Formats: sequence, structure tokens, C-alpha cells
Amino acid sequence: MSSWLNNLKVAVVQKDTVLLTKLFEDIPQLSDPKEIQTALYLTEEAKKIITTLKDETQTSMIKMKKNIEFLSATAPQTQAKFDKHF
Repeated sequence: MSSWLNNLKVAVVQKDTVLLTKLFEDIPQLSDPKEIQTALYLTEEAKKIITTLKDETQTSMIKMKKNIEFLSATAPQTQAKFDKHF
């Protein structure tokens, strides 16, 4: 089995998106049908991992935005040093 395929297995198990990206930038020509089938399966698993991480990131970003809006709304309004009333 090729080292590329072994690295792909490791990247999928570790959910290493950096390694997955590097591996998919340089996909070798596979000739063994078993290796091709394994690569297809691992590619599908990598897609699921990336989709899940994307969805989790989006959910986190929405929560952070709501928290920032809440904190901004509840923060006391301070007067700037240059805002002097005579």
C-alpha cells in the first residue's frame, strides 16, 4: 500500500485538515483496485470530517456574534474624554 494512502488514513483518523489538504493537493496515480477503493472510502470520510468541522465552526461563529452583540448592548455607555459638556 502506498505511503500516500497510509498518510491519508492517519489524516482521517486524526481529523488533521492541514494534512488532508496537503494530501489532496498531490494525489498519486493509483492502479491497484483495492487501493483505489480504499482511497475513495477515505476521501468520503475526509469530506464528512471537513463538512462537520465547517458546520461546527459556523455554529461557533454565530454564538460568538450573539455574545458580542449581547455584551455590546449591556456594556455601560462611557463618555469619551473629548465629550465635555459646558
